[in-house]
Amino acid sequence: MEFYYLILDARYEKVREEGVIRSRAVLVAIGIDWEGRRQILAVELAGRENTASWRELLLGLKARGLGGVRLAISDDHAGLKRALAEVLPEAAWQRCYVHFLRNALDHLSRKTGDDCLTELRWLCDRRDGTEARQHLAAWLEHWQAKYPRLTAWVEGQIEETFTFYRLPHAHHKHLKSTNLLERFHQELKRRSQVVRIFPNEESCLRLMRALAAGQHEEWLDGARYLDISPLANLHKNQFHLAA
Repeated sequence: MEFYYLILDARYEKVREEGVIRSRAVLVAIGIDWEGRRQILAVELAGRENTASWRELLLGLKARGLGGVRLAISDDHAGLKRALAEVLPEAAWQRCYVHFLRNALDHLSRKTGDDCLTELRWLCDRRDGTEARQHLAAWLEHWQAKYPRLTAWVEGQIEETFTFYRLPHAHHKHLKSTNLLERFHQELKRRSQVVRIFPNEESCLRLMRALAAGQHEEWLDGARYLDISPLANLHKNQFHLAA
């Protein structure tokens, strides 16, 4: 199983266990193969989203033959990042810029009403990394005095969201966030809301995997998600994502 791109994220479902309602993490991994097709590689249930649960999922994928991963896209969950570093050390990491922008809100007053966040979002819409960093410098200079806490945080964190600029330009909009997986999560949520509370873990996992299987087949039978040829051309020129 050769998948150049790997997208990972988790959501939570309520499960009844010995008469007690508990939250259980649904861990999902989506891969994009060398034909540019999306595939759901794993759906697992865990007591919580941590290093151990993500490590187990990733090791399970490797045992099934997962290889060739050069870029992993996720949010900034510390346990997931550690698991990726341990199990797939050869893969570069892209921090989802949508999650990054949500995290930025923690460093601003709720009354903020100007354009600083809009301009921050635009940094991930530039043509390449050089242009993005030039605009970042201008953004920092413009907003530093008014929002010192936010700008200090952004300066220290934003480089993790720029990894996608090493990819072919045609792939940028697809790989700078976990939006592909977020849309699948919305379908899981829509269906699980009917159940509200699962009677046990087995029933929860059974529904999640059934929905995943249906989506997986739809993706395989449908149009390709990415034109992979620009990536192949980069490899011909000895392109190294992690360089």
